[in-house]
Amino acid sequence: MNILQLKDVKVQANQQTLLNVPDFALVSGDILGVIGPNGAGKSTLLKVLSFLQAPTVGTVYYKGEEKEVQTFSLEMRRRFAVAMQQSLLFDSTVYHNVAIGLKLRKEPKKEINKKVTYWLDMFNISHLAKKNAKTLSGGEAQRVNLARALILEPEVIFLDEPFSALDFPTKAQLIQDFKEIMKQTNTTTFFVSHDLIEIKQLTRSLCVMLNGEVKQYGKTNKVIDAPNKEVAAFLEKWKDFYKI
Repeated sequence: MNILQLKDVKVQANQQTLLNVPDFALVSGDILGVIGPNGAGKSTLLKVLSFLQAPTVGTVYYKGEEKEVQTFSLEMRRRFAVAMQQSLLFDSTVYHNVAIGLKLRKEPKKEINKKVTYWLDMFNISHLAKKNAKTLSGGEAQRVNLARALILEPEVIFLDEPFSALDFPTKAQLIQDFKEIMKQTNTTTFFVSHDLIEIKQLTRSLCVMLNGEVKQYGKTNKVIDAPNKEVAAFLEKWKDFYKI
């Protein structure tokens, strides 16, 4: 089932078209990777799908139901979670940072403690619970960031290059742990990356964007092994950067 779908969507600003997507669907339970050069429209696509930005024209569907894009509600946004490259943690304990979303939703204290304990354990950061988040290493901070997003039990988690600032050993371990967590939770995932190694390790499907348009979309291995002409030219140009 398509959990999110775009029809004839365009995003325009300053007389420029930032996104032009005639038809795009995010399948429930999929882990979709999105690649493309800077300015390709990856982050704009993420914002539109996560209801953070309304398109200039077009229709957004949630589970087949058309949504009024100019009045995206808090209720709809709460169905999703977003984790960015910068963790942007509060100057407080790790426990508080992971719990903050549940506190804002006024969940019972006992339930909050149960969920925080679970997610700290899932990301192997239980020992950091009382530590100030501002003192964490990059890898630790990103684990807190991801736990803070997933504790909300989102229907879709949107990730915008969450591993790009990490050193290789830290990144490799976090990707392995995150892959296992995604397998257990079956959370639908939209994952923007500049690293095809990450894409190959984590994703089931792959979307390649160029100039604000989706140029190829399919199973990850098929797109990488059998790209169309435009995508092949892009991958060849960027092969060193993407470590193919």
